[in-house]
Formats: sequence, C-alpha cells, structure tokens
Amino acid sequence: MAKLLAPPALSPRSLAVWGRNWLVWRKLALPSILANLADPLIVLFGLGYGLGAVLGEMDGMAYFAFLGAGFVCSATMYAASFESLYSAFSRMHVQRTWEAIVNAPMTLEDVVAGEWVWAATKAFAAGLCVLAVVAVFGEVRFPTAVLALPVIVLLGLAFAALGLAINALANGYDFFSYYMTVILTPMLMLSGVFFPIDRLPEGVRAVATTLPLYHGVSMVRPLLSGELPGGWPGHLSVIVAYAIVGLYLAVVLTRRRLLR
Repeated sequence: MAKLLAPPALSPRSLAVWGRNWLVWRKLALPSILANLADPLIVLFGLGYGLGAVLGEMDGMAYFAFLGAGFVCSATMYAASFESLYSAFSRMHVQRTWEAIVNAPMTLEDVVAGEWVWAATKAFAAGLCVLAVVAVFGEVRFPTAVLALPVIVLLGLAFAALGLAINALANGYDFFSYYMTVILTPMLMLSGVFFPIDRLPEGVRAVATTLPLYHGVSMVRPLLSGELPGGWPGHLSVIVAYAIVGLYLAVVLTRRRLLR
C-alpha cells in the first residue's frame, strides 16, 4: 500500500515518451490541428458575431473579444482532455505502447509524466492557435497578452493530469462520455466562458470558483484586454493545485491498474 501511494518519482526519462509521441503526431499534424480547432472556431465566430450583434458589449468589451478569451481556455481544456483520455487510452490499453515502453529502462511514472507533458503540449498549441485567431481580428492587447501563455501552459497541465486520472479508471472509450458530459460540459457553462458568473445564483457561483477553467478564464480575459488580473496569485494557486493533485492521482490510479 505504501508503494502504491508513494509520490511519483519524476525523471528526465519522461521526455523520451514525449519525444516518441511527437514523432508519431507530426505525421498527422495537420488533421490533428484542424480537428482540435474546428469546433471552437466555428462556435467562436457563430456566437461572437451572431450573438454579439444582439448583445453588443459584455463587461465593457465586444462580445467577440469576451468570448475569444474564454475560448482560448476552453480549447486548452478540451485538447488536454482528449489527448489524455482517448489517445492515452489507445496507447495504454489498445496498442499496449505503455507496456512496451516499461520493458525498456523506463518506469510507469516516466510514462505517465511523459503523457502528461505531451497532452499539455497539445493543449498549449490549441490555446495558442485560438489566441492567434483572436489577435488577427484585433481583439488582443500586447504586451500583457504574452503573460497569458504561461497560464495556458498551466491550464493544460491541470486538465492533462485530470484526464490521465480518469483514463486510469476507464474500461473503454464509452467511459469518457461520463467525464465529458458530467464534468467538462457543466464546467464550460459555469466558468465565465460565455457570460460573467456574477449572473449566476450565489450557490452556483461558489461552485464555479472551485473550477480550474474559471480561474484560467479569470486571468486570460483581462490579460488579453490589456489589464493585469486581480487576485492572480489565488487563481494560479488553484490551477497549480489541480495539476499537482491530478498528477498524483493519475500515477496512483495507473499503478493500481497496471501493477496489481
């Protein structure tokens, strides 16, 4: 039991797992990028300009800009989640890539850490692409927008860790539908992506402030509009806590599944 619950022993060897995934992914880079960006960009333009024409401004900014900042974070969330769920499950269970890797001079912690960083890398790329699109349309203010990049990285690490924890519990791809529907979709609705959470009932707002996506949006939106976010140490602390605790759970649950 003590070995099962021990903190992960992270090693630079995990970068080899990242490198392996990079070599595989770059062969299908363009379809992968388009798949990650199609939905958020369609919804961004549809709601940003369509609904924005009706709403006008939201919190003192054009609705396209308001929504764009939220979609930078939500695209990061979904990219990290899809990679750490569906893709990681394929490598772990279907293709048995993880099993092959641990037969080399690698540990299970190396594999999980490498998958964690890889999923966060893809999440960062997705968030950066949405940010670039919003910037092209003139809704990003520099230099503060540059500070949004480390926030996107941390958000990707948080959701990648949570996804890997869920991955360790899954017995098939259908299992992920529960996580996507019961956890991620409500989080998308409650985290200030589409509207400020001060419009929500007090009890719902209290729940929203515990969610990592809310804290990401709370920092990215002011940074993209040229302001420094208030209470940023608290926002960062919550996201970092999700990343650390999520990684620990991912390692423990993966140990329980593969090493028992």
